[in-house]
Amino acid sequence: KRRDKKPDKPKTFFEKNLRRIIPVVFGQAFALTFLAEWGDRSQIATIALASSKDPFGVTIGGTLGHAFCTGLAVIGGRLLATKISEQQVAFFGGLLFWAFAIHEIWVGP
Repeated sequence: KRRDKKPDKPKTFFEKNLRRIIPVVFGQAFALTFLAEWGDRSQIATIALASSKDPFGVTIGGTLGHAFCTGLAVIGGRLLATKISEQQVAFFGGLLFWAFAIHEIWVGP
């Protein structure tokens, strides 16, 4: 009887975890960031800047600026998670949005 050859198993810790973690986390982070940033003011400002300046420089600067800002958010989120629960973050975030809505109704645009 002929046995079918099984694919090689990953040997290192990095290879084992890369296949399992990267596609899920990368895909989720990419989709979340892409959808949240699509059409916001920073994208409109980047478009305006690229229309009058070097597009390559604007691309590099915008990419590095966004990466730095996102990196700070990740680090801040990690530190915040050690102090308060996700439920508390959701509650206070919702409370803050209500405060913005009331302010908008009271003061106007």
